[in-house]
Amino acid sequence: MRASLPVAGNSSGVLAGKSALITGASSGIGAAAARVFCREGARVTLVARREPELAALTAELTAAGHQAQYVVADVTRAGDAVRAVAAAVEAYDRLDVAFNNAGLGALPGPMHLQDDKVYDEVMDVNVRGVWNCMRAELTAMLESGGGAIVNNSSTAGLVATAAGSPYIASKHAVIGLTKAAAKEYAQHRIRVNALATGATRSEMITGWMAEDPAREPAMAQKAMLRRLAETEEIAEAAVWLCADRSSYVTGTTLAVDGGRLSH
Repeated sequence: MRASLPVAGNSSGVLAGKSALITGASSGIGAAAARVFCREGARVTLVARREPELAALTAELTAAGHQAQYVVADVTRAGDAVRAVAAAVEAYDRLDVAFNNAGLGALPGPMHLQDDKVYDEVMDVNVRGVWNCMRAELTAMLESGGGAIVNNSSTAGLVATAAGSPYIASKHAVIGLTKAAAKEYAQHRIRVNALATGATRSEMITGWMAEDPAREPAMAQKAMLRRLAETEEIAEAAVWLCADRSSYVTGTTLAVDGGRLSH
């Protein structure tokens, strides 16, 4: 872990002064969220398993005048999630917002041929990881009097497609956990929402598309906007749900999918 530096950051952003925790922050949507959250004035704690990437991103952010630290942690381990939240509270006195973004994809295939190991790995990261993080985050937010949590699901959490059953099940579960927590903690001034993200130009998707040039246009065609999302666009949606500007929004799943679900 690297301690935050005593720098000012942006005092006028929509997250100005807020302590924010972001999981899966070493690349893709999580790294984009780290940059956008900092731009909006948050003091961030970045969480992932890959230390070199976390260290480089933290150095980039602090060099730009933001308050940032990282914690190397595996969200599938409850103790790691507790440790990450404790680091945020120790550095910034509280935890105000959290973006539970860490997730694992899986190659599509018929359900009867899916391997138990794949199912276990996908459910462990995508569901248990959110479960572990939310429990620790909720505990900290109850102590400080409120907060906002955003869980990254997927359009696969709202509709099913052929193949990919473990992933689809896991993302449906994330939305279920989001709704349950939102209802349970609304009276404690804690808002809990989810993102249903469409195909996004993350490292994982980019690598998969590179294997077959026909994949990107096929994926883009499914959205009204006829393109993939950029990681920063997903991060912007997460910021809005974490900010006070969405103060009357809880228990919802915001589709950030270029119109795919309505297409």
